[in-house]
Amino acid sequence: MFYAIPLESKPTWRNPPWVTLLLILINVAVFFGPQRTEEKAEERANAYYFSTSLPEWELPPFVAHLEQTGSRFAKQAREAMRRKNERSELMRLMHSERKFEARLHADKVILPSDPRHAEWKALRADYERMLPVPFTSRWALDFADDAPPQPATWLTSAFLHSSTGHLIGNMLFLFLFGFTVELALGRATYLGFYIAGALGASAMAMWAYGGRGGYGLGASGAIAALMAMYALIYKLRRIRFFYQFFFYFNYVTAPALILLPIWMVNEVVQHVTGHAGVGYMTHLGGLLTGTLLMLLWPAARRSQPVVAPVKAPDPFHGHVERATQFSSRLQFDRAATEWQAAAKLRPDDQPTLRAFFNTARLHPSSDAFHRAAKQVFRLKDSSEATVEFQHECYKIYLDQARPSVRLKPRDMGRLVARFGRGGHLDDARRLCQAMLASAPDDGATIDALTMIASCEWHAGQREQALNWLPQLQKLAPAHPVTRMLVP
Repeated sequence: MFYAIPLESKPTWRNPPWVTLLLILINVAVFFGPQRTEEKAEERANAYYFSTSLPEWELPPFVAHLEQTGSRFAKQAREAMRRKNERSELMRLMHSERKFEARLHADKVILPSDPRHAEWKALRADYERMLPVPFTSRWALDFADDAPPQPATWLTSAFLHSSTGHLIGNMLFLFLFGFTVELALGRATYLGFYIAGALGASAMAMWAYGGRGGYGLGASGAIAALMAMYALIYKLRRIRFFYQFFFYFNYVTAPALILLPIWMVNEVVQHVTGHAGVGYMTHLGGLLTGTLLMLLWPAARRSQPVVAPVKAPDPFHGHVERATQFSSRLQFDRAATEWQAAAKLRPDDQPTLRAFFNTARLHPSSDAFHRAAKQVFRLKDSSEATVEFQHECYKIYLDQARPSVRLKPRDMGRLVARFGRGGHLDDARRLCQAMLASAPDDGATIDALTMIASCEWHAGQREQALNWLPQLQKLAPAHPVTRMLVP
């Protein structure tokens, strides 16, 4: 068993991964709604089943049926038969085996000549009346050889789960990979690719498991597609992963693209040697689908007609056009370079700065991310909209910058003045405390302290304003704000 979890990226709640969160919500709602209702009804019916003689009459012939037909579940069924605590799983497997169920109802398992037949028939009828209307088996992939075509289940099966642990594990991986892919592709493309990944995974599952019995369900195929997309987004960029290989686990920093063939080979090996109840080929189908989508997507974008300009564009528009093209090809490093050049030509153009900042933040340890933040923080316009834009970028920068933020005292002082007047007093206070710790004697620190104290005082936060008095008396005893605060 091998899996790897990326540790590099963090979600931003300034631009939340709404589609990823919606997908998680749908999966959770389906599991704890109709699936849980069905499960509880089945538990009551199962309790009745095992309180009767039905298991002794039906389960041994069922195991023999699996062995005679060469079912891939035969070995699993024999082991479950020996362990009484696993017989409920054996019974669920029996319900999915249509041929045996048909023989059972046709009196070909418990024969009419058997003295127990009448008793068995009555107990079986009571048990079947307690069973709920099928939901999970109706919307899951059906691998029986005589199953009718049900195209809708290729998608609906991706929103079903067999247990709480199955659900939690899949939703964890969906969130860890999904929010990064959603940010890179955009919400509409991301949702379309997720659905296509689920369909591709189901197609592979039907090819690999069709006719072998049992059901297929779970979001892991679609999530595998996201994993492939993640690897192709970051390509050779070195990402820190947590990985587990059987009982060994550790951290590794490696190019993201290297993990894609490792994931694929792992699924093939697990399919050959692994447990029959896990859809490893479903995972492989998702990985292949995600890879194909990412390889075709830039080509599809490039194939769109481009209108030739009537006159030669100025350098700014050339940089913007190239940045857009690089972003469409997921070449974010080159896109950030072009956005940086465009922002240098028009340093006060906020749409350009926003694009530069949002592209550079995909590589939070890059110099481009720190330059983009610095340029945003040095905007001359002091309107309310600009201050809100600066505050939004500041929160993101503070959360994501690697290894840490790079702000000079004058930049922090400028933000203190903007945030103080804009009502973001908590962030202004934190900046002042950082300035006191890093540059207590800088003139920008004195200006920042007087500014925050004045803003707090006039905002009615007199107690917070007085907290700055000891530093002000030491650094600027004659300043009007210091004299205002002295009792």
